[in-house]
Amino acid sequence: MREEDLPAHLTVPTGFALANSRGGFTNHNGPVYAASDQGDLRSGLFVLDRHCNGMGFLHGGMISAFADRALAVAVYDATRRMSVTLKLTLQFYETVRLHDWLEAHPKVHSTNDGIVQVTADLLISGKKLAARADATFRSLRRVQK
Repeated sequence: MREEDLPAHLTVPTGFALANSRGGFTNHNGPVYAASDQGDLRSGLFVLDRHCNGMGFLHGGMISAFADRALAVAVYDATRRMSVTLKLTLQFYETVRLHDWLEAHPKVHSTNDGIVQVTADLLISGKKLAARADATFRSLRRVQK
């Protein structure tokens, strides 16, 4: 989905810009936005109809995919290496509804021998905790330039 395909009443929050895609899966499930200030690792997403489950709110698989991407961005920022997810767990606290703005606020806790521990709070409108992600990534040997 392209940014111009968003419903007209949805306005991307100040300080966010369309993120570069990392492949077909993200292209299909986006658009995803990234904070534009240097060092700000937040990601954002508007919940669209295709992101919702049969009850009309954000599907758990979609929030998992969004969290995984946001966490991987933080891992790359800390290591300058591509990585793979070894473990991802989520705790859900609040329902995320159609057209809500969801932000991921990732934080790297440790990097040790190529293993990276990272978490992210997933916040509705950047304020209300919807979910918390906890993950372990393995950095790959290849350094990205």
